[in-house]
Amino acid sequence: MNGLFRWLRLNSQKYLLEAAQADLARRYLHRPGPVAASRFDTVFWRWGFAPLYRRIPWKLRRAIILAMPGSNRRGWPPPSLHY
Repeated sequence: MNGLFRWLRLNSQKYLLEAAQADLARRYLHRPGPVAASRFDTVFWRWGFAPLYRRIPWKLRRAIILAMPGSNRRGWPPPSLHY
């Protein structure tokens, strides 16, 4: 099951980053963003997942992130007392 959540996290990070780069390229460079292969999975992530995820309110997004197992559960290490 951890493999599924890892795959989901990696894909979502990749396509959300590409969506942000495309927005910045359109806004500041007046050009289209990065070009990706047009396979079915790419179309889903780019035109389905990324825009939908960006419209979800932050409180709901945070609840989804906290509900999934993974690196989001790791806390900061305790502070070292050595100065």
